[in-house]
Amino acid sequence: MDALGITGIGHIAIRARNLDRVLAFYTDTLGFPEMFRLFTDAGDLMLVYVRVTDRQFLEFFPNGAGEPLAREADGLNHLCLEVADLDTTVAALAQRGIAPSRGPQLGRDGNRQAWIEDPEGNRIELMEMAADSRQAAAIARLREAGQA
Repeated sequence: MDALGITGIGHIAIRARNLDRVLAFYTDTLGFPEMFRLFTDAGDLMLVYVRVTDRQFLEFFPNGAGEPLAREADGLNHLCLEVADLDTTVAALAQRGIAPSRGPQLGRDGNRQAWIEDPEGNRIELMEMAADSRQAAAIARLREAGQA
């Protein structure tokens, strides 16, 4: 960790056109529990917090408009969820009616991946991190240099 003290990604915020449908996907289909809801001073729903890990969350905001950004657009491109076993995850999602839009396949970084979309078309990469991936090799180099 450097002097800034950043320890991880706390949350990613997603604005939804159909909040109930999106929440059902992330909570019922993917199995992330809803943690709490925040409301405006007027009593309107402001956001819903969903747990990924004890320190990583997704925030869902209502009243989205428009379409998700095209794959080649500038800005946030996709959400990546690390999985322990890609084949098991893909099979479990198939049982829930979710088929990958791509993969499973080996990515250029040496990790296996498959891609799904949430009900509003937001892209989600499912990644099985390999011990010999480019990420693992880069972390090993940082550790050797005393930077990790």
